[in-house]
Amino acid sequence: MPGPELLLDSSIRVWVVLPIVIITLMVGVCRHFLSLALRGDRRPELEQLGDSQVLIRSRILREHGKYIPRQSFIMRKHFFNDKELGFFKKTKRKVVAKNPLTDPSMLTDMMKGNLTNMLPMVLIGGWINWAFSGFVTTKVPFPLTLRFKPMLQRGIDLVSLDPSWVSSASWYFLNVFGLRSTYSLLLGQGHAADQTQVLQDQMTGAAMTLPPDINKAFKAEWEALEVVDHQWALESVEEELMAAGLNLEPRPCPL
Repeated sequence: MPGPELLLDSSIRVWVVLPIVIITLMVGVCRHFLSLALRGDRRPELEQLGDSQVLIRSRILREHGKYIPRQSFIMRKHFFNDKELGFFKKTKRKVVAKNPLTDPSMLTDMMKGNLTNMLPMVLIGGWINWAFSGFVTTKVPFPLTLRFKPMLQRGIDLVSLDPSWVSSASWYFLNVFGLRSTYSLLLGQGHAADQTQVLQDQMTGAAMTLPPDINKAFKAEWEALEVVDHQWALESVEEELMAAGLNLEPRPCPL
C-alpha cells in the first residue's frame, strides 16, 4: 500500500524554489557579460576564411546544383575540379599543427573557459547545497524508477521517498541546463550563458571549425563533387504549373 502523499509548505516555493531560479538566472547573465569581457577578438586569418567559404560553396553546388542550368553547373564544377586549373587541384596549403602546450593563446582561452563556466557552477552549486540543503522543492508530474533517486534527490537520503520528488540541489542543476530558452529570450541567440553550447560567430564560425589538414578536406570535397552529375530539376516546371491548374488571374493594382 503506498504511503501518504507529501504536502509541501507554501513557504518553500517563496524561500527555496524561486530564489534558486533567480540565482541561477542571474549567474547565467553575469557569466554572459563576463565571457564577453574576457573573450578576445578572435578573428580568423583571411586565408582560413576563404578556404571555409570555398568548401561551403562546393557543398552548396553538390546539394543544390540541380536548380541551376547545366551550363552554369559545369562552369562552377570546372572552377573547383578542373584537373589542371581547378581550385582543389592547384591549391596547396601549408599545414602547421598547433600544440596547445606551446600556444599561449590556446592555454589562455582554456583558462578563460574554465573561469567563466566551471568555476561559477561549482561555487554557486556548493553554496546552494549548503544554504538550501534538505529541502524537497517540487515533484515531476510522472512516475520514475529508483534509478532516478541519485539524480533528482541529491542531498536527501530517504529510501522511502518517492523518486519523483526533487531536492533543492537537484533543482539547481535542472535550472542550470533548463533555462536555455530564457537566456535566449533575454540575451539573444548568441549568448554565452548556456555552457552546453560553444560560441560560434555567424560569419567566421565555419573558418573556426576547419579540419586540421585543409588539404585533405580539399581532396575529399573534390572527390565528392567529381561524382556529382547534373540533373535539371526544373526541366518541365512550366508543364507542371499548367497541369496544376493554378488561378493566375491578375490582381487589381491598389491606387
